[in-house]
Amino acid sequence: MTNNEVGSHMGGLIITNNDTIRSFLSSASQNPDLNYELQQIASNLSSQSSIPYKALRNLWSASPSASRPKLLHLFSGSDFVLTSPKQREKSEELKERLRKLADLAERNAYKELVRDITPMRRAPEDSFSSYKDQIGFGLHVVVTMFTGFLVGYAAFRALFNRNPVMSAAGGILGLVCCMLLETVLFIIRTSDSSTAASSSTSKFKKQQ
Repeated sequence: MTNNEVGSHMGGLIITNNDTIRSFLSSASQNPDLNYELQQIASNLSSQSSIPYKALRNLWSASPSASRPKLLHLFSGSDFVLTSPKQREKSEELKERLRKLADLAERNAYKELVRDITPMRRAPEDSFSSYKDQIGFGLHVVVTMFTGFLVGYAAFRALFNRNPVMSAAGGILGLVCCMLLETVLFIIRTSDSSTAASSSTSKFKKQQ
């Protein structure tokens, strides 16, 4: 019977072997007052570096009082051996869940790491991003159309000898031309913003 077998069979505390215990076990292994099983246990334990307390206590109790040392003297100089408990095996479901959590934590850590060096992907800026921009754009269109109306009105007034009908028609024509001009400029600005955003995204993908 080995030390591990004895320890698993007896269980409980484990203590280190010392000269006093080793001497007692050697004499107990040849003690005719003990049965054969206890003699074998004493013989096996005498060569071990650590032994179960319960097994030693059983041998001490079974030995005649005349052939055994005092219990306090027997354990003098011996220390307890602390053993770590057996680690519980994780279920496959728990392993899978831990694996997913580890992957998620790794992705979050990577995002946090590259957050300062990765350009933010911004959508193309809307031309009407705020009320202030809307009001400014509206006033600009109104002023431009009014200017076009005045220019057209004055031009047709000079061409058609101050004919009020033709002057009004010229003003309306100038207003429409300015409105079309503002529409074309708005389309160009929006297209440029979209092109710049696409170019920035393409450069970012190439850098990755």
